[in-house]
Amino acid sequence: MVTRAKTARRPKLTVGSALQTAHAAPGILLPLCTICASLLAGCAHFQPKPLSAQASIARFESRSLDSPRLHAFLAANHAAAPAGGAPWSLKALTLTALYYQPALAEARDQLLAAQAARVTAGERPNPSLSLTPAYDSGVPGAIHPWIVPLSLDWPIETAGRRGDRLAQARHLAAAARWDLVGIVWQVRSRLRDSLLTLYASRRSDSLLAREVSARRKVVRLLSRQLSAGNVSSYDVAAAQIALDRATLARQAAAARTRQARIALAGALGVPLSALENARFSFDLGNLPTALTRPEVRRQALLERADVRAALERYAASQSALQLQIARQWPDIHLGPGFAWNAQLAGDRQWKLGLSLPLPVLNDNQGPIAEARAQRALAAAHFLTVQTAALTRIDGSLAAYDSARAQLATANSLLRALERQVSSVEARVRAGELQPLDLANAHLACDAGLENRLAAQVRAQRALGRLEQALQSPLTLAPATARAALRTMH
Repeated sequence: MVTRAKTARRPKLTVGSALQTAHAAPGILLPLCTICASLLAGCAHFQPKPLSAQASIARFESRSLDSPRLHAFLAANHAAAPAGGAPWSLKALTLTALYYQPALAEARDQLLAAQAARVTAGERPNPSLSLTPAYDSGVPGAIHPWIVPLSLDWPIETAGRRGDRLAQARHLAAAARWDLVGIVWQVRSRLRDSLLTLYASRRSDSLLAREVSARRKVVRLLSRQLSAGNVSSYDVAAAQIALDRATLARQAAAARTRQARIALAGALGVPLSALENARFSFDLGNLPTALTRPEVRRQALLERADVRAALERYAASQSALQLQIARQWPDIHLGPGFAWNAQLAGDRQWKLGLSLPLPVLNDNQGPIAEARAQRALAAAHFLTVQTAALTRIDGSLAAYDSARAQLATANSLLRALERQVSSVEARVRAGELQPLDLANAHLACDAGLENRLAAQVRAQRALGRLEQALQSPLTLAPATARAALRTMH
């Protein structure tokens, strides 16, 4: 005798079947729907934020050194915008670059992304709820053939994985912060170099203007002596060639000045038109010796932004390895369940569930090996960064010492040329020498001024490279670096 086995099947749900299910277990589905609706109401919603190249250009071209928001940013950082046509100082320009420079905005956003990753790392896995209505046709004539099983899966992380994830994210966020500090130093170094180039080109143009005027005077004096038969036409031609060369050099200096203004605008992050009426100050005073102390060098090898960032990334790789080792231990999944069947006189069935993945095919050795390799790579990268910093610091110190020695020699030579001019002037008044001799003495002195300017610029460039290499608070106050974290526009 063949008996009909009791079977359960799950047909495709329709609106009618859903209504039957809701009618069968109203006490279960109504609270469930209420919970789901409240969770969905608290979800984040996408808000489009289109990016337009044309609008971006318009915003960039509207930037100005007269912006009230810029002035408020300067005031908040204990600096003031110059008033009444006063020149902009290096400190005020540095803060302006921190306010406008796009590279800093990008670094700030990278830091925000790294900080947001800490939120992700700290999240616990959500439980899941399963509702699988089934249709029981085993008993003929059943009034309520629907079965409503409800099960919960509640994962529990083991072996401290959440703490490892949080530690890794915290170290990566700290590394992003040090990256931002490094960008601050790069922006300041670029700004300082651009400002120095502008000063040098303007000063060179002024000295070349003096040389052109002096050489014109020499050509006039030689032309008169040629008319008197005292010199040859070759002497006049040579003087004219020297005049033309000086004129050409001045034209090149004027071109360098225009390029320097463009470079300065780029370093500030503003259009060239923003510098149209601005004046700038660059003091080529005494060269400091405080940065050459051994303790400053040692501190730089420990506290440079790239060194600290590399250390944080190594610490993050340590946490990543700990996380992969912890993943050898399986998570625990608690799965309590409930089933309601009106067919069996409101039969209610409870169950308790516990599940564990079985590490029989792999025990996470591949990811552990990758994490170990990444830790070794991070350690090697740290040594590379620190060695490069050591080389750069020592090279900058040597270049700075050499540049200061050259400047001292250039100053000594200029003083000797100035004494020579005074001697020639006295001999011309005494009738022992001619005005042409005095003009040549002035030309030699002007050449000494140009040599001194070149030595000053070399020394200041060497100082800028040393400051960038050491990244010392003696040069840039920590409060100024922290100002880069403030976004006011």
